[in-house]
Amino acid sequence: CLSQQYKSVLPDTSVVICFHNEAWSVLLRTVHSVIDRTPRHLLKEIILVDDFSDMDHLKKPLEDYVAKLGIVKIARMKQREGLIRARLTGFAVATADVVTFLDSHCECTEGWLEPLLDRIATNETIVVCPVIDVIEDDTLKYQYGSAKATSIGGFDWNLQFSWHAIPEYERQRRSSDISPIRSPTMAGGLFAISRKYFEKLGTYDPGMDIWGGENLELSFRVWMCGGSLEIVPCSHVGHIFRKRSPYKWRTGVNVVKKNSIRLAEVWMDEYKNYYYERFSYDLGEYGDVSARKELRKNLNCKNFEWYVKNVYPDLFVPGDALASGEIRSKAKPMCIDSPADHHNYHKPVNMWQCHNQGGNQISRTLYWMLSKLGEIRRDEGCLDYSGGEDVIIYPCHGQKGNQEWIYKEDNTLMHANTHKCAEVSVDGKKLTMRSCTGIDRQIWFWKRKTTDGAAHV
Repeated sequence: CLSQQYKSVLPDTSVVICFHNEAWSVLLRTVHSVIDRTPRHLLKEIILVDDFSDMDHLKKPLEDYVAKLGIVKIARMKQREGLIRARLTGFAVATADVVTFLDSHCECTEGWLEPLLDRIATNETIVVCPVIDVIEDDTLKYQYGSAKATSIGGFDWNLQFSWHAIPEYERQRRSSDISPIRSPTMAGGLFAISRKYFEKLGTYDPGMDIWGGENLELSFRVWMCGGSLEIVPCSHVGHIFRKRSPYKWRTGVNVVKKNSIRLAEVWMDEYKNYYYERFSYDLGEYGDVSARKELRKNLNCKNFEWYVKNVYPDLFVPGDALASGEIRSKAKPMCIDSPADHHNYHKPVNMWQCHNQGGNQISRTLYWMLSKLGEIRRDEGCLDYSGGEDVIIYPCHGQKGNQEWIYKEDNTLMHANTHKCAEVSVDGKKLTMRSCTGIDRQIWFWKRKTTDGAAHV
């Protein structure tokens, strides 16, 4: 990265940092790292947006302090609005050609900005993200991530953002480890975008509350409406990842769900049903999305199928599943149960009481799909068996091997590699692997897809 040459004329940027009750040292570490590590002619202003903090140090002491810096403006919200509306306020104040959004607990490293601005100078429809390095929340130690190990953004059918390894087709497209990486989605905390392009794209959906879902919504919109999303390996910004959110909200609604339904309604076409299935189509109130649908029409955007096929071809699409839903034991009123997210990788899969007793509510941890590769999966987690007693959750790798299962006509679940069958333990609590004998404890009921697409057990 040290030898990279950037354009001699780059656009300048306004850096927008939203905060709510942020610690003094952490907020100022963010501000000073921007000032100290950004060439002066490229930094037009830093805009701090105070989302209705009530801590004293963020009132007059902060104003007095930043007044001495000469480049920092403060905008204050009149009530607690959340990240999305706070960012819209900061964006409205910004005057530079490029707007860079950062969180209030970051540290920019030497040379962080030029690689981002260089891409936007090449093409203003490129939205760029730095590599996000981890700053430990208890020691504030900075962990620098190597260019080779950079991850890209994806999502699952709960519409949650997830990190992934760079796929092979993207590695081949790039000329080196420091070439920009195309990413299907962005984490959303840190990115730079041309001000004109952000306006043309319709900024953020003002009907979304607080935070959550806005990063996927913007990611889909950028790709579907003629832009692209990149992670630039030569740009590094550290971010304190907290183990829990220190903020309190007084609202009872599930904000992330409401925001996600808004994005699904506007951008995902028939694919939205895969998300709605997860909570049995209980949409609730999500507000009026007609203006956002109109925006999509006016921008002449492509459909979501185009996005899946061209931008995120390795996304597992539930519609391709050969079976889906609960996997019920014939012998016991129990189902195969496990969280399948990265916190639960390498943990054994267990049994739990089935939910779907005639109702249509299904617990997230009981919902499984059988892929065409023979994977029993939910999102990016697969049932994996490498011998011994336990079946574990492991990241899906698409190579069959330990993750290939055959749901046979006699309703047994056979592991292709070992030819053993999944069996519920005598007490009904554990999933074990045994020689196939066809006893009731090896019989499983799972909704299969028939050739005409209808599901049956």
